[in-house]
Amino acid sequence: MKNHSTLELGISTFLHTNPNKGGVMPCERLRQAMEEIQLADQVGLDVYAIGEHHRMDYTSSSPAIILASAAATTKHIRLSSAVTVLSSSDPVRVYQEFATLDNLTNGRAEIMAGRGSFVESFPLFGYNLQNYEELFTEKLELLLKVRSSERVTWNGTHRAPLNNTGVYPRAQQSPLPVWIATGGSPESAIRAGQLGLPVVFSIIGGFPERFAPLVQIYLKAAQQAGHNPSALQIACHSHGFIANSFAIAKEKYYPIMADQMNQIGKERGWATYTRSVYEEALSPRGALYVGDPEYVAEKIVRATNQLSLTRFLLYVDFSTLPHRDLLRTIELFGTKVAPLVRKELARH
Repeated sequence: MKNHSTLELGISTFLHTNPNKGGVMPCERLRQAMEEIQLADQVGLDVYAIGEHHRMDYTSSSPAIILASAAATTKHIRLSSAVTVLSSSDPVRVYQEFATLDNLTNGRAEIMAGRGSFVESFPLFGYNLQNYEELFTEKLELLLKVRSSERVTWNGTHRAPLNNTGVYPRAQQSPLPVWIATGGSPESAIRAGQLGLPVVFSIIGGFPERFAPLVQIYLKAAQQAGHNPSALQIACHSHGFIANSFAIAKEKYYPIMADQMNQIGKERGWATYTRSVYEEALSPRGALYVGDPEYVAEKIVRATNQLSLTRFLLYVDFSTLPHRDLLRTIELFGTKVAPLVRKELARH
């Protein structure tokens, strides 16, 4: 794995609009996204990643198009999906879209492939949820085949076969980076390890240290498959908010976090998100990166050491959060948190 001192830091988002809670129109949220990506690039962050969703409260159904819109106004930042719901997508088209983005950005595109924690895309595009696992396995196989070979011969169950078919354009990067995104299932960790692919763990509750056994499962599977564990990349994606003081961040973020988690929780049968749950997540061991730059930096360093991270993505986007506060979080993340994190990791 990469040395911790080279830890990549970035932003992840689903581009919330949340119209039922007084949010913003999709056109305005997309304009805001351009501001965020440009600012993240200017303050030296490494990644900006957009998750694909097909709900009325997000405006991120086409991450590649949104990211491409920022291609001409950014210079260094890597642009990624977070995630691409591969199970309900055509892998050939996914490759073409991100290969196009890769050429537009001089080699800065990435794909995070996942099965999707929200399932709206399956009926939308005519897929049966009973094939949830099988669809992802088959489509990941095809995506990896397309990225490794200009001409593809392939046969599967859920898509028409390809017979020595050319797929264009080819990405500038060879191979185009493909990460496996997971909420924490051992099967996903093993799959990523066996394929020698980088992995992203979504850690939005509990304690990040609980994911350490999954990291070991991932590394062991990679080694057994003949991959070099020291060459692998491990990332996590977690919620956060940064302000000038811990007290301000703590109080401002609680109602926003509680509202969003309870809104999703009603759909999924989760327990009510309470102040005590929030306080636990806010603690040094918790998975919520909220506070002043020094506190957030300390928590990122802790998670990096616990999980052997090479990348950390801060999820900052709820529509009821004033956009100026979101931009301030990005600014502080790049100008204050990142230097503190890298200085501390370089000492070890």
